[in-house]
Amino acid sequence: MNQSSTWIDPAGQLNSNKAALPEAFEYRGISHLALVCSDMARTVDFYSNLLDMPLVKTIELPAGMGQHFFFDIGNNDTLAFFWFPDSAPPAPGVAAPKRRPDQGNATSAIGSMNHIAFDVSPDRIDEFHARLIARGIPCSVVVNHDDSEWTVSEDLHPGVFVRSIYFQDPDGILLEFAAWTRPLTPEDVSHVPATADRRP
Repeated sequence: MNQSSTWIDPAGQLNSNKAALPEAFEYRGISHLALVCSDMARTVDFYSNLLDMPLVKTIELPAGMGQHFFFDIGNNDTLAFFWFPDSAPPAPGVAAPKRRPDQGNATSAIGSMNHIAFDVSPDRIDEFHARLIARGIPCSVVVNHDDSEWTVSEDLHPGVFVRSIYFQDPDGILLEFAAWTRPLTPEDVSHVPATADRRP
């Protein structure tokens, strides 16, 4: 994926003037995303044994506060989970989507984590779809995302920019295998950001 030089200026306008870019932070990827699970043993089984993510670090929190485990997702990035003995129950539709996008509304509350997308090769996404099904993990079809009105296409065509498979972990966390199909360019940044006053 190519990095676009387009940015949003303080007035909320799209700006592609390279000379006007502020000095930027430099990122190397995601160190880790930290989620909360209800059962660490079941989480380890799902991510390590079904999704093939090696468990690389385990932490027993002090004073019986819980656990914090890390799974390798490639490129020095990790997916982490907390287990707390006194955590609040799940809140589908608030803290996370109630269901997969192909099953209806996948919205979640402001400040929530909607889903995690794992970058996979476009050459292997169909194979990974078959593997999810073979391992008994309910999932969507391979979704072709494009810039059409409904943002999806039944057919793979040059306008498709990413192909996705959606599924959920045992706690209902929405996951995605995402395969970029072409480099992103400045033309891919073409919408003015929505503001809070557009909310009902």
